Amino acid sequence: MSRAPARRRRRPARPRPRPSARPRPRPVDGGGRVAFSLSDHQQRLLKVVGTVVGVVAASVVITAVIASLGGGEVAREDVSADIGLPAPSDYRGWASPGLFAPIADRKTDSKPLTVNEVFGSKTLKADKAAVKLVDRRLDDDCAAAAWGELVERLADAGCSQALRGLYVSSDKRHVLQYTLFNLRDVEAANTLVEELSTGHRSGWARVLESRKAVFPGDGYSEGSGHAMGHYAGLVWLARADGGEPRPGDDFVALSLAVRGAEKAVYRRVVTVTGTGGESAQ
Repeated sequence: MSRAPARRRRRPARPRPRPSARPRPRPVDGGGRVAFSLSDHQQRLLKVVGTVVGVVAASVVITAVIASLGGGEVAREDVSADIGLPAPSDYRGWASPGLFAPIADRKTDSKPLTVNEVFGSKTLKADKAAVKLVDRRLDDDCAAAAWGELVERLADAGCSQALRGLYVSSDKRHVLQYTLFNLRDVEAANTLVEELSTGHRSGWARVLESRKAVFPGDGYSEGSGHAMGHYAGLVWLARADGGEPRPGDDFVALSLAVRGAEKAVYRRVVTVTGTGGESAQ
């Protein structure tokens, strides 16, 4: 009798190794960008935000390029390039006296100034001091008569005219410059002379160049600002050699003398009201 073939025993299957706990890769959208498991609405919103940011960034770059080619902030760059031009070592400013209230606004005194009106007198005197006019100039573009931060201050003040007169003392030891700005109103004039108390070294009137006299670019000089209604006058004086004041240098009398140019402003008060007054400070 034949034996039945013996059945082979199946070996127990080896347990499959568990996959390591590796982070699943984040889904990627159609453009190859990681989707961060956001909903369709969130992803669309993210795309919109990204587009806006890109447009803003591009506009900033374009603005910078335009500025470098001649637009935008060129004026500010020019202003900063002027830093270091001559300016007073010391400065004081005075607000507008009540006498000039009738011309507190340019609307009531709209007639433009003329160079003969302001600098018509060849010689000005005060006490024992006398100064002689050697050159004068009127600019309808006030930026041409200023440098640094004063250019922007004049623009903010609505400056429409800048008149400069260059003087020398009778003994030739001193050089003086008087600058008169035609501004929007008395508030603008007061603000200008006040801000120069701390900002005169970062922006001031440009020296009026002349063959007859040279204002010293280096050394000691004094300046003062005087608001008169909607006008602002800047006095600037120094020794011709740029040195410190010495005994006999009467800067006060010289300043009063050169301020004789302000008679033009007093005449404007007379024109508006029919009354006048004596020169102040």
